[in-house]
Amino acid sequence: MAAYILRRLLLMIPTILGIMLVSFVIVQFAPGGPVERVLAQLQGQNTAMSRVTGGGGDLGGRAAAPSGGESSSRYRGAQGLDPAFIRRLEEQYGFDKPAPERFAKMLWDYARFDFGKSYFRDVSVIQLIREKLPVSVTLGLWMTLISYAISIPLGIRKAVRDGSPFDIWTSGVVIVGYAIPGFLFAILLIVLLSGGSFFQIFPLRGLTSEGWAQFSPIHKVTDYVWHITLPITAMAIGAFATATLLTKNSFLDEIRKQYVITARMKGLSERQVLYGHVFRNAMLIVVAGFPGAFISAFFAGSLLIETIFSLDGLGLLSFESIVNRDYPVVFANLYIFSLLGLVVNLLSDLTYSWIDPRIDFETRAV
Repeated sequence: MAAYILRRLLLMIPTILGIMLVSFVIVQFAPGGPVERVLAQLQGQNTAMSRVTGGGGDLGGRAAAPSGGESSSRYRGAQGLDPAFIRRLEEQYGFDKPAPERFAKMLWDYARFDFGKSYFRDVSVIQLIREKLPVSVTLGLWMTLISYAISIPLGIRKAVRDGSPFDIWTSGVVIVGYAIPGFLFAILLIVLLSGGSFFQIFPLRGLTSEGWAQFSPIHKVTDYVWHITLPITAMAIGAFATATLLTKNSFLDEIRKQYVITARMKGLSERQVLYGHVFRNAMLIVVAGFPGAFISAFFAGSLLIETIFSLDGLGLLSFESIVNRDYPVVFANLYIFSLLGLVVNLLSDLTYSWIDPRIDFETRAV
């Protein structure tokens, strides 16, 4: 097992390199960028100043028109701006160097977990991520645990009572839950339970109330649960449906196998057969889906939920960074979540072998 873990760890290196390279190349061809964003802001300020003064203010000398007429810069919106100022912008954001050199420097810095500073916030990227991380961890962890805690027993029950009225009506509920987008369900919850049009039961935004630090321990817990109820419910609706059907189908496949018939012929009770023999085999595919469910909830799945409920987490941070072309934050999030996904997948394989010792990764090619 040690050799298998070592091989998987070594394979993470080219995988991370490939992910970062593809993303870096895409960014090079994407329109806009941090320099263009600053130039657009300067041009907007310059236009506004001209309207007020009737002239063409120079923004403190930073945006003065070059003596040779129009700028020959490759950036859109650079006309009328001093080429020396544009070069200083490029140096500030590191775009004065060739793309291969910038990529090599980024890899070297990221290997040491040095993510630099945000382009447009006077703070380091790692500090930004550290500030937003608790919100995303809260959403992702609770959503995954709650959805699995409900869907696994429900899926087992549906498999045992396959075709019964209970199975039929719960399948209807599950399919409806799967069909409803999480963000749409979140809006519905706000309208119904958060003062939208009907009841004012739950808060609309944030994870805690003002003055939370001064609350008693019990009050802190209740306030925290009060705030996360709607976001977690909205996020869990789709994952709950997926995990339930996955569990049911997995158990149905195992229940129909010969070893289950043999166990029943030996006189074992249905509970002993189900949890002593079927459970380990059926849960393998469910365990395999855990990493993807957690990563999805931890990052991509929480983006709209964070926005709707005004939760300042990593999903919202990544979206805003992409829109604002804050590349250090974008690439740092991509690097961290790619690395996290690879590590979680490895842990999933190790969990496989823990649930079913018959699985031996050591004798398999990676």
